Amino acid sequence: MELSRRQALAGAAALAASPMLTTSAAQASAPLADKQAPSFYRYKIGDVQVNAISDGANTFPLTDAYTSNVKKDAVNAALEKAFLPKDQITTNYAPLVLNIGGKLIAIDTGNGAAAFAASKGNVGQFTANMLAAGIDPKAIDMVVISHFHGDHVNGLLLADGTPAFPNAEVLVPAVEWKFWMDDGEMSRASGDRMPGLFKNNRRIFDAGLKKKVTPYEWGKDVAPGLLAVESIGHTPGHTSYVLSSGKDKLFIQSDVTNSPALFAANPGWHVSFDQDPAQAETTRRKVYDMLVADRMRVQGFHYPFPANGFVEKDGSGYRLVPSPWSPII
Repeated sequence: MELSRRQALAGAAALAASPMLTTSAAQASAPLADKQAPSFYRYKIGDVQVNAISDGANTFPLTDAYTSNVKKDAVNAALEKAFLPKDQITTNYAPLVLNIGGKLIAIDTGNGAAAFAASKGNVGQFTANMLAAGIDPKAIDMVVISHFHGDHVNGLLLADGTPAFPNAEVLVPAVEWKFWMDDGEMSRASGDRMPGLFKNNRRIFDAGLKKKVTPYEWGKDVAPGLLAVESIGHTPGHTSYVLSSGKDKLFIQSDVTNSPALFAANPGWHVSFDQDPAQAETTRRKVYDMLVADRMRVQGFHYPFPANGFVEKDGSGYRLVPSPWSPII
């Protein structure tokens, strides 16, 4: 039997007048949650357990200065295409903890505990989320740093300036260490950003960490199965990694791209954080062509959490295909 419009309206009016429904709605009193659950995600590459641990996310206004070779309108169009809000950029941060043969190795450290208070908890979550994942910072055996930007090195220190990983050796790219610790390079630094980066890096590594620092070279394993790979442009010593175990491989790209919706889709765009934008673009295209050809899984520090997937060609750019979430490790 076909329901007439009059019958449908009459039924709706009867439901609205129902005392049971009115009472039930009035008694609803569950408070709204004000925070997410701790953010961590685990998966395996061969025998290695990869723990992606969120340091949070930072949202800031989009300006023309964000990209040096495209206008704000083009960036807004890409944001809209990716179903992201216009006129703002949200940057995610995802350091790693690898369990390799019973040893715990952190790759990068996030924005740091001091940034947690300054950002009202938006960033600086790495240590708290590590603890929620059952990983004690005191149990970290090694911290491997990809490059010396604050969102990668500031987490080496607690808010009081003491080491966040007191029992860990700190491994840094030799080229990166040489550049940022060179007094001549620091004296030549100019602009709004570079002098502050030199000052911050001296602050971080002068805080009792220099004696723990070991520089490493590209083309060699920094830990069993963890190969350091040159991926310069973002900084002079910017480093990525290939993690190999059995037949499995993972490319840990550090900051080869920032947001993939913008800079994987448009590899020719130059983000303001790249120290040598032309070299960064060359590196980006080389790395992403390799990822496509080898169908290699990739972990990105600034990818949307849990920050890993695969890359495919998409027109003149690339597209990130996120790995499906798995309830088992």
